[in-house]
Amino acid sequence: MIEIQNVKFNNETRPDSGFELLKLEVLFARNIEQDITSPHKVEFYQIMIITEGDSKHTIDFTDYPYGKNTIFTIRKDQIHRFFKSPGTKGFILIFTEDFLASLLSQKEVARSHELFNEFLTTPCINTSDTDFAGIHDLVKEIEVEYNENYDEFSSGIIRNLLHILIFKLFRVKLKQGVSFTQHKYVSDFIAFQQLVEKRCFETKKTLDYASLMGCTPKTLNNICKTIVGKSAKAIIDDILVTQIKRLLINTSMSITEIAYTSGFDEPTNMYKYFKKNTETTPEVFRQLHS
Repeated sequence: MIEIQNVKFNNETRPDSGFELLKLEVLFARNIEQDITSPHKVEFYQIMIITEGDSKHTIDFTDYPYGKNTIFTIRKDQIHRFFKSPGTKGFILIFTEDFLASLLSQKEVARSHELFNEFLTTPCINTSDTDFAGIHDLVKEIEVEYNENYDEFSSGIIRNLLHILIFKLFRVKLKQGVSFTQHKYVSDFIAFQQLVEKRCFETKKTLDYASLMGCTPKTLNNICKTIVGKSAKAIIDDILVTQIKRLLINTSMSITEIAYTSGFDEPTNMYKYFKKNTETTPEVFRQLHS
């Protein structure tokens, strides 16, 4: 069993930029230290644009088939893997949160996070030829600015083009029937989600998270039900199960070790919890994804 790779942002050509643009076919041909065909956790945001080819991409244990005109939005701290296909061409835009936040207002950054949040929308976007053409033109502008015109103005220009690209993706999703709420609770929900991701091995109790957020369990449940239609406990369970899956697939830890690591007093309790939430056992899940 291979330990999970943790991939940090590392632009060797422009280390202080906080942004990088790569062609997928060039990335697939690179001889790099990280094996991108194995599951790896990224510490940056990505937008992947497919211009040619058919294959699939895995994001947190879900396989998404893709073809021409497909776009993926992947947030930092997600685990994903590539499947190298000789016919696949496209672009991958890589950027740090600081790069995004350096130009946008706090409200715009929060709104941008919605596009990358798997609780609020799917990471896979299939676009029409017309919509894709506009997005592709923007990406080509970014490519020219990044590879050919790079100077003191380029960073600001790229940020603005990326800002436009993100809002074009919002528009595509809205046209496809996805509803993005501008409710005041969105930022509270994202704060809760991030808190659970950091502390789910410590506590699974709604009361504890409500206390950490300075609200009542009733208010926290209202926040979650308003934004995603689920209870706070359901969100905690979803996140904890995902973290357990990550340990099962990407570490050599035994089931017993994983149970104790994820905060269970007894391995049998984790076994029952996992089966209740996934309808399979930890052993079977590991075998299916090994």
